Parts: sequence; C-alpha cells; structure tokens
Amino acid sequence: MTLNIEALTAFVVKAKKAAYAGDGAEVPAAKIQTPGFKELSFTEGKWEYRDSYAGYFLAPGREVVWFQGQPVWMMAYAGGMTPEHRRDKPFAKQTFTFLKRALSQASMNRPFRGPLHFTEGDYSYSDIFSGTIIEFTGREYIQHQGKKVFQQRYIGGLILPKEPAQSL
Repeated sequence: MTLNIEALTAFVVKAKKAAYAGDGAEVPAAKIQTPGFKELSFTEGKWEYRDSYAGYFLAPGREVVWFQGQPVWMMAYAGGMTPEHRRDKPFAKQTFTFLKRALSQASMNRPFRGPLHFTEGDYSYSDIFSGTIIEFTGREYIQHQGKKVFQQRYIGGLILPKEPAQSL
C-alpha cells in the first residue's frame, strides 16, 4: 500500500469539516468503538475517519484515519473549558459553537485544528503547533472578551506498523 501524504492531508481537512466542525452525524450506539464515547465518522472512497471523545466541559478524545482498512494517522487531544466555566453549560455551548467555526477553517497548510488566529464577535481562537501531518504537537486557546475560557493540547502523526506495508 502506498500512502500519499497530500491525499491524506486533503482527506483529514475534509473529514474534520464534515464531522465535529460540520455537526456531522453521530455513529449509532451499536457501532461505537469505545463504549461511553461520542463518535463522529466520515467516509470517502478508501478513506475512513472517526472522531471519538467523552465528556463535555473537559472532553479528551482521538481522531483516527484508516486507508484501505488500515489505520494510518491519529491525533489525540485533551482539554476543555477553564475551571471557572466548567459549570456554565450555556456559555460552554456558545464557546463550542465558536470552536466549530474556527475548526471549519482547517486547511492543507494547517490540517490539525483551526487557523493560527480567528476572531468573531467577543471570541478569539489561537493555535500554536509544530511539525507536519507526519508528526506534530500543538495547543489551542479560545478567549472571550480577552480572557482565556478554553484550552486544549493535541499530538499526533502517521501510524507505521512494525513491518510497514506502506510507503510515503
């Protein structure tokens, strides 16, 4: 199997926009891979993507991409609302709605999360990362009226088995 990095990147961007950022459909309970988690999926041709997370105010999770049935890429993330906002469900919902708009700005140059900076109304989003889709780490923040209300770390990259059947 040959894995094309540009095709992987394009699929990751498309899947992210269709799943969480695009209010994608949840995986039915009978097909959830991790019981107790909420899962969103997107499939196109030989590619499959699944975003799986648990929680609300703090919601760690992972995104996995399969190509021809083999896992080829993964990102793990953890974080959420800052402590003073972890009981305010309406404010958290408003913040997550803004987060989805920021994440819908994912691009081929920044496929992991959102743009470096995105502002709308009283909200602003910032993302700091290093690496490429092959191996990366980062941290994103949301501020409301200049005060940090959300933060999350992420890490990920390619999955290469002990005896790779894929080439890059």
